[in-house]
Amino acid sequence: VELVESGGGLVQPGGSLRLSCAVSRSRLTISYMAWHRQAPGKQRELVASINRSGSENYADVVKGRFTISSDNSKKTVYLQMNSLKPEDTAVYYCNIQGRQFASDFVSWGRGTQVTVSS
Repeated sequence: VELVESGGGLVQPGGSLRLSCAVSRSRLTISYMAWHRQAPGKQRELVASINRSGSENYADVVKGRFTISSDNSKKTVYLQMNSLKPEDTAVYYCNIQGRQFASDFVSWGRGTQVTVSS
């Protein structure tokens, strides 16, 4: 299952960006959507997730600044990032899990660069 990410870029501290991640195929059931990030020299970390029930989870460092949401009809997950800080600079990866044709799948996007700098 291919994921198509968009929305990364360069933004000044305090600015906002919105990331999008769309599933390329239909006829599947999504149970979990998440955004992870990986900064240079650091391990990949979970930023935010949302499950099929709409329950959201956030890393402490982004709580109150980032919001994850999904549009199930479009099979798309979004990450609204506000009050961005230089330490938010990283490659952001979309992760979607679900079921297709009686088999479970776990898919990752290729990543989109977010750079926060003045």
